[in-house]
Amino acid sequence: MDIMLKVAYDGTNYSGWQRQKNSVAVQEILEEALSKAYGTYIVVKGASRTDSGVHALDQGVVFAVSDTSIPVKRLPIVVNNLLPNDISVLCAREVTAEFAWDFSSKRKTYLYKICNNKYRNPLMVNYCWHVSKPLDVSLMQSATMHFIGEHDFIGFSATGSPRLSSIRTVYDISVSADDGIITISITGNGFLYNMVRIIAGTLSYVGLGKIKPDEIPHIIKSKNRTLAGPTAPPHGLVLKEIIY
Repeated sequence: MDIMLKVAYDGTNYSGWQRQKNSVAVQEILEEALSKAYGTYIVVKGASRTDSGVHALDQGVVFAVSDTSIPVKRLPIVVNNLLPNDISVLCAREVTAEFAWDFSSKRKTYLYKICNNKYRNPLMVNYCWHVSKPLDVSLMQSATMHFIGEHDFIGFSATGSPRLSSIRTVYDISVSADDGIITISITGNGFLYNMVRIIAGTLSYVGLGKIKPDEIPHIIKSKNRTLAGPTAPPHGLVLKEIIY
């Protein structure tokens, strides 16, 4: 039987989603909980490899198991009792073997949050990038249109990105502000390593007046990482939704 889980987690205490040799990852903790629940070793596959410190509201996970003693609808209750408070299984459903084998997403949506206040908020330090200098949200909003569409985003990826192609399509990107919290929402068919964080850092430079909105097309076409803004820190990033 193949099962898909929707998993949410606070990534603060983890080295990312994927299992690591010398540090604790979300995948490892989830596999241990599932293995205890079924009494056999379970290996899971995640839909997205979030980095250290990055959070998720909708991480897709699939695994195969022959034991049918736990009803799939009750699986979240069983597993959540074995998980720490910063990881939660939100729902579970049985899927076909073909789906589990392919398990490819059509769209992913990420949120990036910036606390744009003079002083940091200690309740938000794990979930927002604190930028003390005022950001011009209207300039950031005007820059977003240039990211939409199919582009070669190699200039917005970290060195050593393992993807064979750096062509990606951004379907939608927006910037909103509420009570000092700036939220960048971006939806695409996939993202290069650190791509969302580099776009967030570039938009912050736009907001600070260091990059003009109409310079974005040139930066994308240049494929030059040094022309874009900084890589925003991981703790402001949340994997919001995956569509298959």
